[in-house]
Amino acid sequence: MSTRRRIVIAPVTALLMLGLPPPAGAEVTAHHPPQQEAAAGGYRPGMGDLMTGAVQPHHIKLGLAGQAGNWPLAAYELDEIRESLDDVKNLHPRWNDLPVAAWVDAHTAKPLAAVAGAIRARDGRGFTAAFRQLDAGCNACHRDSGRGFIVIRAPQGSPFSDQDLRPRQP
Repeated sequence: MSTRRRIVIAPVTALLMLGLPPPAGAEVTAHHPPQQEAAAGGYRPGMGDLMTGAVQPHHIKLGLAGQAGNWPLAAYELDEIRESLDDVKNLHPRWNDLPVAAWVDAHTAKPLAAVAGAIRARDGRGFTAAFRQLDAGCNACHRDSGRGFIVIRAPQGSPFSDQDLRPRQP
């Protein structure tokens, strides 16, 4: 799914799941880059919305896919996390005087690379260690930006009861 569509769909879908109407003028598909939409008065998700609505669900699925040894799904979810973090960096280049892209990259680039290496190697133990590094990077970023009360950890269960996260036989 394109970045533009995901930015609009995730928050609108969350509202619909709660039984709430979407914001006036919200569309399920976006036809303009997010920066143009925001400039034209369209919905521009806040950093918290992007983290909770885009990054966190992919983090959960990445953890669950790695725990299950579903390496194709893990690779997909890792790519989705990277795309979601790019959305954060592009929509919020500065936050509380912090350069968001440099800040996020400083805390996540090495752990994301370690996770990618474990996925390529199909290494469950290596994945677990790399995923812990990713969680530590996320938590360090939260702590260093004054949001230390946001603590990320490996998923303890799946909130995605409608998706079978186990690997498929070829």
